[in-house]
Amino acid sequence: MKDEPRAHPFRDSVEDVKAADLCPDTPQTRAPAYRLAFADTDFLTREELRPVRLQLELLKPQLVLDERGIRSTIVLFGGARIPASPEAGRTPALAALSAFYEEARRFSRLMTERSMDSYGRENVIVTGGGPGVMEAGNLGAHEAGGQSIGLNIVLPHEQAPNPYVTPDLCFNFHYFAIRKMHFLMRAKAICVFPGGFGTLDEMFEALTLIQTQRMKPIPFLLFGRAFWEKIINWEALAEAGTISPEDLKLFRFVETAEEAIAAIDGWA
Repeated sequence: MKDEPRAHPFRDSVEDVKAADLCPDTPQTRAPAYRLAFADTDFLTREELRPVRLQLELLKPQLVLDERGIRSTIVLFGGARIPASPEAGRTPALAALSAFYEEARRFSRLMTERSMDSYGRENVIVTGGGPGVMEAGNLGAHEAGGQSIGLNIVLPHEQAPNPYVTPDLCFNFHYFAIRKMHFLMRAKAICVFPGGFGTLDEMFEALTLIQTQRMKPIPFLLFGRAFWEKIINWEALAEAGTISPEDLKLFRFVETAEEAIAAIDGWA
């Protein structure tokens, strides 16, 4: 099989990186200044190169997802500490929330079965790639025989991505802001399960984008009315005038995977 012709007549940058490794060992070739700029990690991680790193972090997943033909996603936000079973809960409250692990798993399995009708191009599950609700989402997609995306981020305490993310669709981020963009750029629906600071941050940023019309309205589902109404007094925000009563219509509460799918299909 012949190699595909190059799109341009110039020497390939990969070839130059290999050639640089074969250079004679001299004081000049060992000097940091001699390194090719795009192959110089010390240079790329300088403070002044932050704009370039932001661009690269936006571009890499974008190119990969485009090449895989993924057109739309179903976003799952939720707590990393939600256990897979009540027995694994570190507190009684977490043990009770384990039911949402199973709902996230079932929802993702059902949505991925639907996704496979489009050969995995539409309604692809995307999670943060970690444990808890995120693991449940990727597990459900895996059980359906489909693919799913994991958008991991470097944290001091973070482990490896959960084992159910499709390896070729598992990305690692340094910048929270760019990671959030990738969550929403292809989003066809957003499902938020119980969680902590990270989940609240992701939920409110997405709601704000829709509220301010920076993002088109899409199905926005909160799993577990009792949990969300206990930690957030939504009506008080509207009564205080800090949000409009109409803003309470930007999202809906659901309890089960089937209820969520029906809400997505009937969203208006």
